[in-house]
Amino acid sequence: MGGDTYGYVRVSTQEQNAARQLAAMREFGVAEKNIIVEKQSGKDFCRPLYQRLVKGLRAGDILVVKSIDRLGRNYTEILEQWGAITKGREAAIVVLDMPLLDTRQGHDLTGRLIADIVLQLLSYVAQTERENIRRRQAEGIAAALERGVQFGRRRMELPEGFEDLARQWGAGGISARGAAGKLGISHDTFLRRAKEYCAVR
Repeated sequence: MGGDTYGYVRVSTQEQNAARQLAAMREFGVAEKNIIVEKQSGKDFCRPLYQRLVKGLRAGDILVVKSIDRLGRNYTEILEQWGAITKGREAAIVVLDMPLLDTRQGHDLTGRLIADIVLQLLSYVAQTERENIRRRQAEGIAAALERGVQFGRRRMELPEGFEDLARQWGAGGISARGAAGKLGISHDTFLRRAKEYCAVR
């Protein structure tokens, strides 16, 4: 007796569109109620909807994903999950973008060997691409900083009269609290910015 078929759809952020994955699940014939959509990074498998889905799989069930990187992007963990589902749960996995990765039919020794090689290769590629994305992001941030791009909150615009009061404070003519009170800003803000101002004078 055949089991149920489930589709797992994953996008990394709330803004990403899952339409293509959803269309592929429907075309394969996965019932709408059995399509699980999760909006979370694939860096590891600590994803609540995925964990709940896998724990509910029974022998004979089928788990469908559009591509191996939708399952995850960590090489070692993809291989572990694959084994846990196909051997531990005795459920099948179908990767739509890679017909060789379809464990529904019984494979002979050569077929299983080819599937294992393809799985390891694709898992490796998925992790490598994730690492490349992170490296490119780091390089982009470094280049932006070199160009003077500011990240984070914009610094507060200082009120009129700040420079004059900062000079007075630097000369000992007024206290930091007194200057901050006149400017309507906090003591800490005045002190920090006045020190910066005086340091470059």
